[in-house]
Amino acid sequence: MTQIVEVLEYLKKYPVFNNTTVQNKLNKSRNYTKLFLYRIKKRGYIYKIEKNKYTTSADAFLIASRIVWPSYISCWSALNYHNLIEQVPHAVSVITPKSKKSIKFSGTQIDFIKLNKNNFFGYEKVKYNNFEIFVADTEKSIVDSALLRKVSFSEIMEIMSNNVNKIKINRLLQYVKRTGNKSLMKRFGYLFENLGKDYYNKFKNFIDAAYTPLDYSKNLYGKKNKKWRIIINAWKRRNTKNSRH
Repeated sequence: MTQIVEVLEYLKKYPVFNNTTVQNKLNKSRNYTKLFLYRIKKRGYIYKIEKNKYTTSADAFLIASRIVWPSYISCWSALNYHNLIEQVPHAVSVITPKSKKSIKFSGTQIDFIKLNKNNFFGYEKVKYNNFEIFVADTEKSIVDSALLRKVSFSEIMEIMSNNVNKIKINRLLQYVKRTGNKSLMKRFGYLFENLGKDYYNKFKNFIDAAYTPLDYSKNLYGKKNKKWRIIINAWKRRNTKNSRH
């Protein structure tokens, strides 16, 4: 039992560990290490994430950005982390340039969303329960949500209007332009104008003749805005902070 206590204390330093981590501590054979891991897992001292990945924590948010490298938490999960919404999402969204299937851990789904390497930016290392994890910053969590269409643009507009004082506008504008996505630029340009900020000069060179629906999750019918080449098909105001996801 003394050995188990000693090893568990050692493993608490790692948000995620594997067989090699334990084998180095035990200084035993690979087969002995596998048996040791099986026994302490069976006793509930550690949790298996997937093949050759374990943790001492049952918190899916803690381990989510440590399963695939590189990766970071974003979309609804990051919006909640930055207090832009109050409702805790049912799944943890992880952005990565790699392909990986979703997994279930401790009753929570962890979704891995593939993102082009050119758009893999805007995240930071933060302290969470005494560990370092990787999370999109406030502005990138908004941009990712729209770019990947994981949040309706109606909800994004509501989030923005409710939290405009928390958002670094210049950074968000830079992120939107950096994606090179013309539809995204039109949508955010129209959004900011409705918040009393006109950034047409920053985006005008990217606005083509085609009309873009404001909300990609709704039908295409609505009034046309000639300035931003937007079809206004959405945005009914409601309290996003209390919405369920």
